[in-house]
Amino acid sequence: MKIDGDDYSIDYDSESGITRFSGSLRLNGTDEYAPIAGFLDEAHADKSGGPSWDLTALEFLNSSGINMMYKFIIGLRKEPGVTMMVIGSSKIAWQAKSLANMKKFLPSLELNIQ
Repeated sequence: MKIDGDDYSIDYDSESGITRFSGSLRLNGTDEYAPIAGFLDEAHADKSGGPSWDLTALEFLNSSGINMMYKFIIGLRKEPGVTMMVIGSSKIAWQAKSLANMKKFLPSLELNIQ
């Protein structure tokens, strides 16, 4: 499964269960992020266990995108025992703070900043 925008790409690999984000996500508000939220829900439903996201190539994510990701993560709390893996890059400024905050919403989240 894959979603491509003008400046971004999101690819779900069903074999590894990893969703890879790349480029810059600068969409406006909840409505424009709705297809991506649906894509993430569909990818999560395809994989047993928790989702895995690789954000190492996502250079920019605006506040609406961060909000969309946080809502997805909050939704995972309804699933007993679910874990999630997020891989980020120390070379991309926004990731250190924003990704660390994800653990506040899902304490079982495994965060790997490379």
